[in-house]
Amino acid sequence: MSSWKAELLLFAVTIIWGCTFIFTKLVLNDCPPSLFLVLRLALALILSIIFFGKHLKHLNKKNLSQGLILGLLFGLGFLLQTYGLKFTTVSKSAFITGITVSITPFVYWFLKRKKVNFWSKIGVIIATIGLYIFTKPDFNNINLGDLLTLLSTFMWAFYITLIDDFTKGQSGIAITAILVILQFFTTTVLSSISFFIFDFQNIYFKFSKNLLIALLFNGLLASFIVTFIHTAYQKYTNPVKAALIFSLEPVFASIFAFIFINEILTFREYFGGFLLLLGVFVSEIGLNIYNFLINKSKS
Repeated sequence: MSSWKAELLLFAVTIIWGCTFIFTKLVLNDCPPSLFLVLRLALALILSIIFFGKHLKHLNKKNLSQGLILGLLFGLGFLLQTYGLKFTTVSKSAFITGITVSITPFVYWFLKRKKVNFWSKIGVIIATIGLYIFTKPDFNNINLGDLLTLLSTFMWAFYITLIDDFTKGQSGIAITAILVILQFFTTTVLSSISFFIFDFQNIYFKFSKNLLIALLFNGLLASFIVTFIHTAYQKYTNPVKAALIFSLEPVFASIFAFIFINEILTFREYFGGFLLLLGVFVSEIGLNIYNFLINKSKS
């Protein structure tokens, strides 16, 4: 598959992730976020075993360890981000999580000793500035939530880079299926342990239409289907470009919030969102535009 087709798929993944915030918000009166996360991941795990469990016959020590590593990073990223939100603001959480786009090039270099190309570096800088303008975080008081969220960004950066490392050169669905099932298994276990330790005493639950819709979207589409797409197709691009595309998640979250629950975007947010898109655009075709301008000036 060509890189641009894979990047379009990752772009679609980011749009779906951006929409999950709306569906999570729908169920806050029916169950706590931590319990919803367990239900969401358990549903994705059950579906992945039903549809792709036959591929577990190809399980070996190598893909077992790879799947568990990805699952630990995936799960810890989710949990640190979720519990960080208890102590910090949404805008700071969104900005710090978005810093994954700035950390990933360093993780990519650290793990693979490969230089990040010039236009990707420029794209990362532009996207980081856009993210700051978009979220407008207030860092006058750094707290525990900020530190927990910062730790989660390192989990995401290593996760994005290692998916590339573990799947590069692999063909067929078997390895993808094994890695995804192990990710869901590990994350479900981690989330369940966390729920029983921290939130079980404050449990409340009401089965409702909103809960069912949210589980179907977040569990079936945004977890089960999207994780397969992410794991299968990120290998056709590089981790830095993937992180740039994923940095658009808060933009799409705000757009859907505007469409469905009438949360108004300000001019600052529109401008920040534009810079985020510009960062992705520069990374993708900056070199082509530069070469075109050089050739035109010579002719």
